[in-house]
Amino acid sequence: MLLCLTANHHNASFDLLEKLSIGAPAAAGTLVEKSDFVSGAVVLATCNRFEAYLEIDEPLTAASAVAVATTVQVIGEASGVDPDDLRNSVTVLCGDPVAEHLFAVSSGLESVIVGEDEIAGQVRRALIQARAAGTTSSGLERLFQNAAKTSRGVKNQTAIGGAGRSLVRLGLELASSRIADWSEARVLIVGTGQYAGTTVAALRDRGAEQLTVFSPSGRAARFAARLGLTASTSLVEALEAADVVITCTSSETPVITAAVLAAGRHRIVIDLGLPRNVDPAVAGIDGVELLDLETISIHAPLEELNATSDARALVSEAASEFAALTAEQALTPAVVALRSHVFERLDAEIERARARGDEDGRVEAALRHLTGVLLHTPSVRARELARSGEGQAFSDAVTALFGVDVPTAVRDELRDRHA
Repeated sequence: MLLCLTANHHNASFDLLEKLSIGAPAAAGTLVEKSDFVSGAVVLATCNRFEAYLEIDEPLTAASAVAVATTVQVIGEASGVDPDDLRNSVTVLCGDPVAEHLFAVSSGLESVIVGEDEIAGQVRRALIQARAAGTTSSGLERLFQNAAKTSRGVKNQTAIGGAGRSLVRLGLELASSRIADWSEARVLIVGTGQYAGTTVAALRDRGAEQLTVFSPSGRAARFAARLGLTASTSLVEALEAADVVITCTSSETPVITAAVLAAGRHRIVIDLGLPRNVDPAVAGIDGVELLDLETISIHAPLEELNATSDARALVSEAASEFAALTAEQALTPAVVALRSHVFERLDAEIERARARGDEDGRVEAALRHLTGVLLHTPSVRARELARSGEGQAFSDAVTALFGVDVPTAVRDELRDRHA
């Protein structure tokens, strides 16, 4: 059974999300190791959301409370967040709603900017990290692969996937009211990761030409050569020359502080990092205007209603199909148990027929044909009942009519799904 703990810009502070972005991703291994019934864990932590996806082996009604408590404790300890504060900030989803939530998240429908470009890649990388840590499970693999498929469908089939939806572009849009001509602006980019590449593309779309990059980790020269930028090895000198500063590093401590940023002339500093790349005290320096993620998110545009409605319809349809397939898989052991029971009886009858002189195999062939015909309808009905939420009825009928002992775990899962 699937379980999700989620906190985002709607119900959690940026300070809490910032702390989670540091410690939460590495905690998936501990979640699996510390529990006897958590078989898989994938943790996603971005600039405006925290998500922990778990697969639970035990019946959900018995295990969910313990799994939630364990997850909150482990994530809180790893991130330096009080577990009570974290528990009060997360929403818990169980069973089928987990898929619809992740499908919506990966499609950008739950982001600060609806339809943003980056979230699908962040979801994909969260799964890759979990694979590397050995914390995925078959259920989570299937969940995240279907999320990627749904995200592509939303992007290709609706207007919600329009190019350029991102916090980077919104930050530049807010800064544009202060920049008369981007081609004349001297821009410093601090960072060389994937977000930095997105930033360069967004700047060039606005006509920016004078682009310099500085890397706290020393990667500026290679990044600059690849994208045709100027590399700087001195942060202080690069800041002194810049009109606009955009930070997007993965540093866990501020890269730009009041000590390295001189006062005296107007500068716009756009901090896209989480954790923060810029010390908030920078906003108090004469001439400096700081736009951080919290400020940028306040100005996020309203959803385009039709496009969002179409996208949510696709997500809902994909989630319903995922739930139906999951229900079918949950009922598979009951179908297998019935078929095994019937084929055991068939083998016994065939042996008796052979002992009575069925030398040409006609009786055996007839018995096999009859068995196949008789099993066809129950197999079809099992699929239909599973998709309609009545898989428990099929499982109970198999036990009542044939005395077949369907595994207890299967009965519990079917009961939990439709309780």
